[in-house]
Amino acid sequence: MQTMCEDYNRMEKAILFLEQNYNRQPELREVAQSVHLSEFHFQRLFRRWAGISPKRFIQYMTLEHAKRLLEGSHSVLDATYDSGLSSPGRLHDLFIKIEAMTPGEYKAHGAGLRISYGFHASPFGECLLAVTERGICALGFIGTGGRAALLRDYQSRWPQAVWEKNRRLSEPYVRRIFDEEKSNGNRPLPLLLHGTNFQIKVWEALLKIPMGSVVPYEDIAVKVCSARATRAVGSAVAKNPIAFLIPCHRVIRKAGGIGGYHWGAARKKAMLIWEAARTQN
Repeated sequence: MQTMCEDYNRMEKAILFLEQNYNRQPELREVAQSVHLSEFHFQRLFRRWAGISPKRFIQYMTLEHAKRLLEGSHSVLDATYDSGLSSPGRLHDLFIKIEAMTPGEYKAHGAGLRISYGFHASPFGECLLAVTERGICALGFIGTGGRAALLRDYQSRWPQAVWEKNRRLSEPYVRRIFDEEKSNGNRPLPLLLHGTNFQIKVWEALLKIPMGSVVPYEDIAVKVCSARATRAVGSAVAKNPIAFLIPCHRVIRKAGGIGGYHWGAARKKAMLIWEAARTQN
């Protein structure tokens, strides 16, 4: 018990140190010394408590600071140096790695981004699929509001992007997603995600749920941060912009109920049955 308390105290001090010094981009050695540990033991301890590496934690903090500046009146160059990074190229790489978009695209809410979309048949009803040159950015199913309502919903997420209807470009992706005879050797489809860091962490956790399996919201919360974050996880699941590929339909209530689904409970059941049949085969 004493050791556990000591470990927590060290992690608390380390996180406070990083919060106060992330704009200097401190080396691992310096952070470890602040809590009187070797780099090796500090790295292991930090991963166990925070769920991510110290380097990743600094990246998130740097990115959030840069995003606040970009949402204001700061330029990309100002945001770079105020965040403690040595060049705009490093800020660009950080955004691409974590946000899957450039700093300029984030600031412009998709301005200059060209999104091609089409409406297609699928095993679960008509769907809309939208793609960019870097990957799929939207996949949703037609609801009571029809095509127009679904398109407006996705356009609101990328309000400054250029949207063009081009079924020829989106159709190959649909075939790959729902092709029942596709091999396991196919390369994963690239995804372009736009969300908060927390939402993206939840969506990454969903991608790890095997086909034919279901997981309670509470389990996802534990993997992402804390069991107490179940409600926040549920909200992030509901905002998943790429249905089926990011399998939010595989998340259920702990008590065994099917739970809600943005595209309708009946469609969620259909997806689970469809996957279960193929897994058994």
